[in-house]
Amino acid sequence: MPKASSAKPSISSFTYLIEKKREGNEYSDDEIRSIVDAILDEEMPEYQQAAWVMTTFFQGMSAHEIANFTEEMMLSGEVIEMMDVSRPKIEKYSTGGVGDKTSLVLGPLAAASGVAMPMMNGDDEEFLTSTTEKLKAIPKVNTDIDLEDFTAQVRKLGCAFAERHPEISPVEEILYKLRQKIGAIPSIPFITAGTLSRKLAAGAEGVVVDVKWGKGSFIKNAEDAKQLARSITRVGRALKRRCVALVTDNNQPLGSCVGPSLELKEAIELLKGEGPEDLQDLVMKLGMEIVRLAGVAGSTLSAKQTVRKALDEGGALQKLKDVVEYQGGNPSLLDNPDKLPTAKHTKKLAAPKRGYVHTIDAGQLARGVQILVHGEGKGKFDPACGAAELCKVGTQMKQGEPLMVVHYNDEKRLNMAMDYFKAAYRLAPKRPNPVPLVVERVA
Repeated sequence: MPKASSAKPSISSFTYLIEKKREGNEYSDDEIRSIVDAILDEEMPEYQQAAWVMTTFFQGMSAHEIANFTEEMMLSGEVIEMMDVSRPKIEKYSTGGVGDKTSLVLGPLAAASGVAMPMMNGDDEEFLTSTTEKLKAIPKVNTDIDLEDFTAQVRKLGCAFAERHPEISPVEEILYKLRQKIGAIPSIPFITAGTLSRKLAAGAEGVVVDVKWGKGSFIKNAEDAKQLARSITRVGRALKRRCVALVTDNNQPLGSCVGPSLELKEAIELLKGEGPEDLQDLVMKLGMEIVRLAGVAGSTLSAKQTVRKALDEGGALQKLKDVVEYQGGNPSLLDNPDKLPTAKHTKKLAAPKRGYVHTIDAGQLARGVQILVHGEGKGKFDPACGAAELCKVGTQMKQGEPLMVVHYNDEKRLNMAMDYFKAAYRLAPKRPNPVPLVVERVA
């Protein structure tokens, strides 16, 4: 919980702190602590919080400031120590990502490899499907887990998938919602401090971060993504935590489908060492980083062998079955993915002309899927819906050939979603140059 302050701060003192950052000056450790405490205790009015956030958005923070900010936000709520969990505790975090179901694979893969992965949902952009939403495609699975049960599950199984708990870095959640209101989401200091404060508070000793950039992420260009990766690893080191980041491309969806049940089925394929090539590649790379950061494997070859063994011998898939059963679901559905929620109807999106798939706006596609799954706003959750058999960038198309297959149950939702799907694809006469999935590794 926050540290007690000797005197209640005043409106004028908050004004001074806003002006100090406006002029480009660095905060002391005590000043950062006073800001975090004032936000938690509702002593700083929201209009001043907004002014401070936007000023920091433009002026930035030093690595020392971000490290202190991270630690204070971590200490603003509960901190799970997990001292009795003997396994190395490594978390994986992704900055969003359309079609990214790697967390569903990497959690059980890590656990099958001798690593504990306490996975607690973070805040994602509203149009993205969270890991827990994908898992909840399995009926009766409970992801609303209290901290005691969360710790017990990690201790027993080595992995848990939980909704974010309100006592984990509560100030970060307050600031995230505020940043959404005022258009300040893509801020390196806030993303860095928010990510690490949540993960470290939830029991992680180290973090592997997948920093995505492109139209399927709130980070739109590669240079900003690289800068964020460097910030996270630098601050992680300052807090004496192990940290590594991969910068990856998300200008097109990962894998061949988007939507809770469809992505869960694809995750099951990946746990069998199958599935789309881009996802297999990313699972392997991130999995190797996890086992190396945990100290379970030393060399690159050893890490690759460890990950491959967990997949090929079925240990990772069995671990997901254990997690599903522990969290109230039926693990046999993982052996029979056809019994997972399936939409009643499908509709093909035909290519309007011949040519090559030149670009795919992953954000547009994700918004269409969100309408199918939730309706307008946050309506009734329908995990069966989504988009599958996605043609990837570089695919040669004839006029009328399907660019994707839409899975739907509601005609009204379909009609709204189709406008987004049509806008997502751009065809051109020439094949585009391939773009590497992993742009940079930062450690």
